[in-house]
Amino acid sequence: MSYFSAAPLQEAVFGALQGDAGLAALIGGRVYDAPPEALEASATPYVLIGDEQVRDRSSSTHSAARHDLVVSIYSDAAGFADAKAVAGAVCAALDGADLALAAGHLVQLQFFRARTGRKPAPGGRSIDLTFRALVQSA
Repeated sequence: MSYFSAAPLQEAVFGALQGDAGLAALIGGRVYDAPPEALEASATPYVLIGDEQVRDRSSSTHSAARHDLVVSIYSDAAGFADAKAVAGAVCAALDGADLALAAGHLVQLQFFRARTGRKPAPGGRSIDLTFRALVQSA
């Protein structure tokens, strides 16, 4: 298995997040696949599709890869409440989702882990959610 399914997986995740009504109610359309260059203070929280690690998970009968994909939430709020609400909406949109890929077949997408962090003063918070996807070649 190669890295061929990485871009289709990212496109499907981006589309799922952009199209989720619960997430949109919290952040509008602020889902990015590259860090925004400049944001006004009122433009947080936002979601960023980030780092990814891919490992071959092929067998003698199937060609497959495991993707550990990070989805980050950034907020300028002093506490974690806003960021955690967005993280919950991201999990609701992605955990167990049956996403159609342009190349390959998504076998499983599940929440794997989360890590919270604080930005330097004057405040702000971040949450990195890692989702594990198993993708087979079509």
